[in-house]
Amino acid sequence: MSAAKLLDTARLSKPGAMSSAAIYLHPIGLSASPQSEAGEEGPASIRLAGSMAYASRFALVVREDGAVTHRRVFGLKDADGALNEPGGTLSEEARAQWANLQKAHEPWDVGARTIRYDQPQVMGILNVTPDSFSDGGEFDTAEAGREHAAAMLEAGASIIDIGGESTRPGAQATFEGDEIERVIPAVEYCTSMGAAISVDTRRAGVLEAALEAGAQIANDVSAMRYDPRMSELAANSGCPVILMHAPGAGENLHDGGEYLDVVSEVFDFLKDARTKAIAAGIAEHHIMLDPGIGFGKSLGDNLALMNALPLFHALGSPLMVGASRKRMIGALSREEDADQRLGGSIALAMRAMEAGVHVLRVHDVAETVQARNVWRGLRDAALTDFSQLPAI
Repeated sequence: MSAAKLLDTARLSKPGAMSSAAIYLHPIGLSASPQSEAGEEGPASIRLAGSMAYASRFALVVREDGAVTHRRVFGLKDADGALNEPGGTLSEEARAQWANLQKAHEPWDVGARTIRYDQPQVMGILNVTPDSFSDGGEFDTAEAGREHAAAMLEAGASIIDIGGESTRPGAQATFEGDEIERVIPAVEYCTSMGAAISVDTRRAGVLEAALEAGAQIANDVSAMRYDPRMSELAANSGCPVILMHAPGAGENLHDGGEYLDVVSEVFDFLKDARTKAIAAGIAEHHIMLDPGIGFGKSLGDNLALMNALPLFHALGSPLMVGASRKRMIGALSREEDADQRLGGSIALAMRAMEAGVHVLRVHDVAETVQARNVWRGLRDAALTDFSQLPAI
């Protein structure tokens, strides 16, 4: 170990020396199966959060006041030493994150359906707004919405996510009464189909009406900051919640999107939101987290988050990613319109699956399910390829 590393380690280990420091445990080496990197000494990788993703190399990073003050890359056999190296409360947090990386999440029982997280699940988007960025009001009539919801369920959607407010940049605020009038008919016809239903809302009045109509999940893009009644309602109803990162707490969710390090700041935000939800009485196993791709983030920010998705397993909750048809796809290609971004949406969905993300929130359900099924076939083949096992 270099003199600089020894000095750094000594400073980190001194009690109280890093009271403002935060630690992050990044899985940086992913593999297709647990046996692909196993050796004579045994397993060399861990299963990430009960998913079909495996990690064999990790980076333990300490940040203080926006700067990286400690970093160590290690493999499974060196994990104990690496986790103990920072010392004190930092090592305690490192060990907690290490346990979270290997935590298999409980299924969600929602209505007549059980949502399991041992493979990627597909959530189909049903926008019942006249000004959605992706479909421009195409499904805001009952007939069109019902037909679209039925098609998504038939194609393999595990959850239908109903939204009655556009959250695109520059969208006009929606009155709660108008949002309820849009959402409730959609909840009712999706309930009649036996669907698992989430409601994409940040207003407690909308959620309460939707739960009464048959919805089961709250998908709050403000992480329950916009309406302080949301946490109490979700806790009292016992409904699962999805908490998303967005920089703005008021009407404009995209406001204030300036970051020194977007990955660590989004991680810290979601960690805090999760802690507050549990303190409010929401069951820990009923919390899902979403890094909020496209919400108050630049192209560079979005790319950084997509590349860092495995890190967010260290928070200890299932993960959802909604990158479908987002602006970043057009920015990386030929500025295609939202409805012409299928290829990029599939590419981002594949990236999320490789990272062990549990739920993909998408517009194009049939195509994403097909991509998921092919990806699952590749994973199954890798898991049963015993030629990769070490010789006895």
